[in-house]
Amino acid sequence: MKHLLYFLFFLSATCFAQEPLSTSFIKKTKLKADAVIGVDAFGDLFYIKNNVLIKKSSTKEITYSNIQLGTLTSANSFNPLKINVFYQAFNTVIILDNRLAEIYKIDFNSNKIYKNISHISTGSDHTFWIFNQDLQHLELYDYSNNSTRATTQPVQSSVLDLTSNFNGSWLLTNNFLYQYNYFGSLVYKIKNDGYSSISESNENIVIKKGDSLLYLPKNSKTLKEIEVPNLLIKQFFLTNGILYIYDGEFLYHYQLKTK
Repeated sequence: MKHLLYFLFFLSATCFAQEPLSTSFIKKTKLKADAVIGVDAFGDLFYIKNNVLIKKSSTKEITYSNIQLGTLTSANSFNPLKINVFYQAFNTVIILDNRLAEIYKIDFNSNKIYKNISHISTGSDHTFWIFNQDLQHLELYDYSNNSTRATTQPVQSSVLDLTSNFNGSWLLTNNFLYQYNYFGSLVYKIKNDGYSSISESNENIVIKKGDSLLYLPKNSKTLKEIEVPNLLIKQFFLTNGILYIYDGEFLYHYQLKTK
């Protein structure tokens, strides 16, 4: 226990690099959205407006809505061929293809093993990560055969955010930021020092703390502050080296200079 406390103290005491990361402005796009989901490898923008998921390309828009399931809680476009759409009030996840057509529907209320879900995020193949509120842990759920491939140890505080890729997941709680591998094993945990949300790209993490953004590189425990203009950061995400910041009126595009 003493070694664990020392390890966590060490992470806390050495978590900031002196040199901040710079950014260069690319462009800004006028946008009215309730939530911005992401930008895929083809440059298509995903966002939610008036309870409708919208995929916007340079030439057209396509939409998805399901009013029978109530409010659209969240969506994840990490895999644009299998987009996750979550309706928490009905404990239901919809999987969409790249045309926003339904290909799977998972109703956890009617599952043989009931699961009370608060957060979801994309996994590999036919899986996604879910946070089970009753058991207070993450599960890697396979919706093709209604099974759980992996589970994590329970956490002891409320969940703030969840993100993932094909190799693992990152869970932000009131107490810690956790990274788990594909098998649900803990890779690391870092004390939450006022962090409120996270975004992942190529296993690099951007963290929001107050009005600032921090960068946690892959295979590192050293946080670096990101230099950005004085913007209202309602939402942010990192995709292939481009940092997107949404202030409620414009979506700003910045090149993040990590080297």
